[in-house]
Amino acid sequence: MKFTAKAVLLVTGIIVLPTVLRAQDKSPVPLTRHRQTDTLVVPQQDTIRQKDLYDVISSIFHKQTPEDKKVEVIGSKPVISILPAIGYTLQTKLAVTLSGNVAFRTSPDARISTISSNSAYTQNKQLIIPIQSNIWLANNTYNLVGDIKFYKYPQSTFGLGSNSSALDENPMDYRLFRFSETLLRRITGSFYLGAGFITDHHSEISEKGNPDGNLSDYALYGADENTTSAGFTLNMLVDMRDNSINPSRGFYAAMVYRDNKKILGSTSAWSSLVVDVRKYLRFPEGSNNVLAFWSYDWLVLNGKPPYLDLPANTWDQYNGTGRGYIQGRFRGAQMVYAETEYRFKLTRNGLLGGVAFVNGESFSGAPGTPLQRVQPGYGAGLRLKLNKVSKTNICIDYGMGNQHSRGVFVTVGEIF
Repeated sequence: MKFTAKAVLLVTGIIVLPTVLRAQDKSPVPLTRHRQTDTLVVPQQDTIRQKDLYDVISSIFHKQTPEDKKVEVIGSKPVISILPAIGYTLQTKLAVTLSGNVAFRTSPDARISTISSNSAYTQNKQLIIPIQSNIWLANNTYNLVGDIKFYKYPQSTFGLGSNSSALDENPMDYRLFRFSETLLRRITGSFYLGAGFITDHHSEISEKGNPDGNLSDYALYGADENTTSAGFTLNMLVDMRDNSINPSRGFYAAMVYRDNKKILGSTSAWSSLVVDVRKYLRFPEGSNNVLAFWSYDWLVLNGKPPYLDLPANTWDQYNGTGRGYIQGRFRGAQMVYAETEYRFKLTRNGLLGGVAFVNGESFSGAPGTPLQRVQPGYGAGLRLKLNKVSKTNICIDYGMGNQHSRGVFVTVGEIF
């Protein structure tokens, strides 16, 4: 296995972390504990009626509902949030987007299931169609997690490793089709094990090359017009969040081992490990403000993946890592990432909120090379409540990083 001792120690620490984290009541968090805590209900805190964007629009065209009107708990009835908009990010420039999610329960005691998408057509002539799903079945006995993407995606690469320079921008173009589906079964409490299948197919790949005329890292690594990575996954999940769309407390840990085989159509045989750990707590205790921690580590264990299948920032399943940098700014065989975000209300009715965040990421170069320098990112953002029942926010962040990297990041739903 070709990865560094530092990475092994870090991943080992993350796997052990759940046994030492503390819950809100300061008692240990046991993996065997199971309690339904997901909510699809409008919180009525401080006797202030909670509001969202739909309330604002309704107040313009209709008479407002009484402030003391009670809001009932939503059960299996789907709660839909949709937002057509014009957005902007570093990787897309201007984009026409259709974002939204559907939150629902498959049974009265099931956790919240979600289906979400952030589709767009951009100024860079990118077509982006993702569909992500997280479905809880049979009173939480089974969890079905899906990820389908189709991208027509002109996008630059900047070489391998976190020591790479923004001056080495190499414009590329390709199409991506991804299909991933995982079935997990509860073993005990909130602890799940499962397996899945994933395939990533890149086609019509081309590059313009480095601006200085030197051979690009992509060409040195091994250029291919079409690549496929297909394999089975082994999955572990611990999910103790109170809400999967916008958690305010709880713990989440997921681990995915991926094994790509030539017999399944892969361009090369290789395997990887992803460890995703998150912790949420109210801070100060008793307030509505949330302090959130995230660790995301993505390691190639052996073999040589196609260049575009190497770990890269903002190429995690939910495209969240690396705020402050353009997507794909850093790429390599090993990715170690951590982020902290503080989320707070700006209005008592919950319509407006704010966040401040800081993150750091380190990448190696090609397989078998060590991790390089840590690249920091930081910034702040606004939150506009799109749907108070599912707690879905419109998120507008301004992030900054090294080498004059900065930009606006707009999403529907929290980054993590």
